[in-house]
Amino acid sequence: MSENKFDVIVIGSGPGGYVCAIRCAQLGLKTACVEKRETLGGTCLNIGCIPSKALLQASEKYEEAEKHLGKMGVKISKMSLDLEAMMGHKDDVVKSNTQGIEFLFKKNKIQWLKGAGKIEGKGKVSVDGKEYSAKHIIIATGSDVSSLPGIDIDEKNIVSSEGALKLPKVPKSMVVIGGGYIGLEMSAVWSRLGTKVTVVEYLDRILPGMDGEISKEMLKILKKSGMEFKLSTKVNSAKGGKSGAELEIEPAKGGDTEKLKADVVLVSVGRKAYTDKLGLKDAGVKTDDRGRIEVDGHFKTSVDGIYAIGDVIAGPMLAHKAEEEGVVLAEMLDGQSGHIDYNLVPGVVYTWPEAAQIGKTEEQLKEEGVKYKVGKFPFMANGRARAMNATEGFVKILADEKTDKVLGVHIIGPEAGTLIHEAAVIMEFGGSAEDIARTCHAHPTLAEVVKEAALAVDGRPIHI
Repeated sequence: MSENKFDVIVIGSGPGGYVCAIRCAQLGLKTACVEKRETLGGTCLNIGCIPSKALLQASEKYEEAEKHLGKMGVKISKMSLDLEAMMGHKDDVVKSNTQGIEFLFKKNKIQWLKGAGKIEGKGKVSVDGKEYSAKHIIIATGSDVSSLPGIDIDEKNIVSSEGALKLPKVPKSMVVIGGGYIGLEMSAVWSRLGTKVTVVEYLDRILPGMDGEISKEMLKILKKSGMEFKLSTKVNSAKGGKSGAELEIEPAKGGDTEKLKADVVLVSVGRKAYTDKLGLKDAGVKTDDRGRIEVDGHFKTSVDGIYAIGDVIAGPMLAHKAEEEGVVLAEMLDGQSGHIDYNLVPGVVYTWPEAAQIGKTEEQLKEEGVKYKVGKFPFMANGRARAMNATEGFVKILADEKTDKVLGVHIIGPEAGTLIHEAAVIMEFGGSAEDIARTCHAHPTLAEVVKEAALAVDGRPIHI
């Protein structure tokens, strides 16, 4: 096989792309991965999941030291914020992760084709003008930030999530447009560091995709922390200037307009599939009205030999969803079978406390006419949570009324993103609330709250 010919060419090295490339190489397929950035890892590792979590963790430690450690007998004097060092920590975390992917590419003999990829037709990809061929082409180019009409993101006064990760100083005030998980996570970072944050959301609730009770509890907790919210509010315009930015807002259902001023405006209204400049139309690859690539149950596009995974296709725009698709597709190309239950893709909001969910929300079950039971248990009643001084939130389990099968689990509280995976495993095996309740959980741990919530489904929690 010539140096320009491969079994598989993956376009994009984000979580979906690099994981898919590694699995293909493990299966003995000669694999190349196209990436135009100077580093591998895509949006997630470079300007998304990883740097945001580094800042979330660092800002969480700062707030803990400033406001909470004294209650536990840890007295700190002359504490100060070194934003440059905090940003350095973020950059170091990004660097170690992206270099780790580069190491894995070398280990698995995956060729990095550096440059912008374009599909030239069935089995053909050009990278900055140089042509390569492959039996299978996999599009994993991810997504890009969305904006609103009348708003130009300049990454100075009006920033995207990427710009919010690079602010040179702590702004006195910030307006965040959008109450989804990215907007709330960035709000949390800067609010902890001293910024007065106002979140403007078009809908009448934050975290619209999550269970209603989780949304209400999160709103209450974030308000208590000092953040302000303007729900059911439309943003008509936002303009930057030398002294910050000014927005015009009005009630979502119409009414008098209002002016808001802030040092920085963060636009966080979702993401869109990154499919521009790939040559999809000329290659005959069909897309939907939102620019997402249309695929069948085996990730095949309308063109034989071309596949797509991750944010460029329908479904939740989550790194772990893309990774699972990458592995399943690689194994399908090797003749194996694969399956993903999209109902069991966990979702996590990395604020403090965290919020996490898997399966159906209570609203969805009502809409579908499914009869269910609810079990709830608060972290306030858990010994480990009390010891951690982290007692806000609860675990909520939804189970089928007749069979007791777990249909959905919703957590807001400390380490929710970790705790949700007990539910993920039990639901993958079609388990019941009783299965969780009958499983011995170590004491004292936060996981006991999950067990107690499972007991509560049958009306028999022990510690409340």
